[in-house]
Amino acid sequence: MARSSIISHPLSRRQVLKGGAALGLGSAAAMGLTPAWANPWGRTNVYAQGVEEGPEISLAIRRESIPIDGQEAHPISINGTSPGPLIRLKEGQDAVLRVTNLLDESTSIHWHGLILPPEMDGVPGVSFAGIAPGETFTYRFPVRQNGTYWYHSHSGLQEQLGHAGPLIIDAAEREPIRYDREHVLLLTDWTFEDPMSVFRNLKTMEGYYNFQERTIADFFADVREKGFSQTAEMRGMWAKMRMSSRDIADVTGSTYTYLLNGHSPQENWNALFKAGERVRLRVINGSAMSYFDVRIPSLKMTIVAADGQPVQPVPVDEFRIGVAETYDVLVSPEDDRAYTIFAEAMDRSGYARATLAPREGMQAEIPKRRQIADRGMEAMGAHGMGDMEGMDHSGMSNMEGMDHSNMPGMSGDDAGMEGMDHSNMEGMDHSNMEGMDHSNMGGMSGEQAKVGENGILIAGEAQPGSRYDQAGIGIDPNERRVLVYRDLKAFTPWPDRREPGRELELHLTGNMERYMWSFDGKKFSEVTGPIHFVKDERLRLILINDTMMEHPIHLHGMWMELENGQGELIPRKHTLNVKPGERVSALITADAEGSWAFHCHLLYHMDAGMFRVVQVS
Repeated sequence: MARSSIISHPLSRRQVLKGGAALGLGSAAAMGLTPAWANPWGRTNVYAQGVEEGPEISLAIRRESIPIDGQEAHPISINGTSPGPLIRLKEGQDAVLRVTNLLDESTSIHWHGLILPPEMDGVPGVSFAGIAPGETFTYRFPVRQNGTYWYHSHSGLQEQLGHAGPLIIDAAEREPIRYDREHVLLLTDWTFEDPMSVFRNLKTMEGYYNFQERTIADFFADVREKGFSQTAEMRGMWAKMRMSSRDIADVTGSTYTYLLNGHSPQENWNALFKAGERVRLRVINGSAMSYFDVRIPSLKMTIVAADGQPVQPVPVDEFRIGVAETYDVLVSPEDDRAYTIFAEAMDRSGYARATLAPREGMQAEIPKRRQIADRGMEAMGAHGMGDMEGMDHSGMSNMEGMDHSNMPGMSGDDAGMEGMDHSNMEGMDHSNMEGMDHSNMGGMSGEQAKVGENGILIAGEAQPGSRYDQAGIGIDPNERRVLVYRDLKAFTPWPDRREPGRELELHLTGNMERYMWSFDGKKFSEVTGPIHFVKDERLRLILINDTMMEHPIHLHGMWMELENGQGELIPRKHTLNVKPGERVSALITADAEGSWAFHCHLLYHMDAGMFRVVQVS
């Protein structure tokens, strides 16, 4: 295993004091320099679905009858629960996880965000055959990191059936934060439909689950707010492109029940505290398709880790968590009262909730629900709505032959403008768009970035076209303090400070009418080989979202260092949310030899083709 992936970052006394000051703790002594795991209040064994302690753990996977939201359900269980138990490991140990498959089909477990050997990563068909029915597979790997992670199946659509759970790794050395107790909050989306039926419905009609389309009442409301001319212009634009401005999520609360630790909003799971304690909330989005906006009304939150990696403290009132992301949050409730932990789906079609309370059975008021937002011009940045003078339009003459119905976010009843399928842009070479100035595209910020002698942008600078200062659709930044990607700053610099030797640009593409998703216009079944990284090279990965939907992009086996303008303190992430029309860039040290999955973490997008293999050699 490569050294730069597994290097530990013990904190100096100066860094500890700096972190303590940032958290208002005053002194190193106040921070409690014993490891969190040595403090009985610094951890929880009351996770709703049970706890399995490492380093040696046995897991049994089966289908069984378990009630969900008070109704009979038949999810996939892990050691008798769905979602699965909390797996607790410790940094510096060697984990041994024996997984027995009691299903009548093959299964797998992927340890999301962990740096480990490729054959232990758990992706069938990449570096692992899967676990056949009746078999036991033993995962063995050194635990070389700490923080909040999760695990899930990488076989078929099993994730949607509850095959997921939280994974916490306790630090070998002291952490830069102190807390009195912790709670794990796993967000998931459950449907009583067969996941294959959901997939077929999406392929039949992309708006199948969208019950929040615009009405005539919305039109008149827009007229009152914006005037008739502007409203008519916007409506005409959407109509011309055969698109719905309310395609926020493919699968919605019309079929989903949103769960927190396996509990529905009505079941109101309680997370306990004592007034005056500092509580660490480890928030994991383990859902198949749903983004959530998380807040605790009347209680300030401080973000202290992202995707398992410590970040410098960020006080917020709300944060958006993409599918597969994790955030660690500190809260300090001073009053003997209950608080609602409120996780609202991005499309406002439902919510998950729990109650943070000093005693069992308490509950607090549920905040007023927000209305679904409409996508605006910023979402069209990558669709040529801005100045694209540098782009070769050959093969796209006068654009009359362009079929916008094949672009993500477009309604399923599209007709007209035939001739151009965005899933196969023959007139445009996405792999080498040298003539295209992305900083001039609509929706892009056009920030200036420093360029080195080789023409490659200097590491650490915010890249042109990024919108790291925006939380995303449906968020009013004036309403409350919301976390944005630009806020994330690593606690210490990462070990590899080399400039990137090359840039790799990939476009996120799709054909919404046929529900096909892809990279560079080709779904996984159409590509001829893997994406190649040279062993130990330093490269910049640029992701350009040519679709009208958010995509959480996950790279297995290696970290992505998000170039969000924080210089040498850019944050490490295992999953990057890319907003519609946005350009996101990250630095990668290709230190993990082998084959690795690289994909959109929206489950049905991945299954529909937005998946590649990265080969490091």
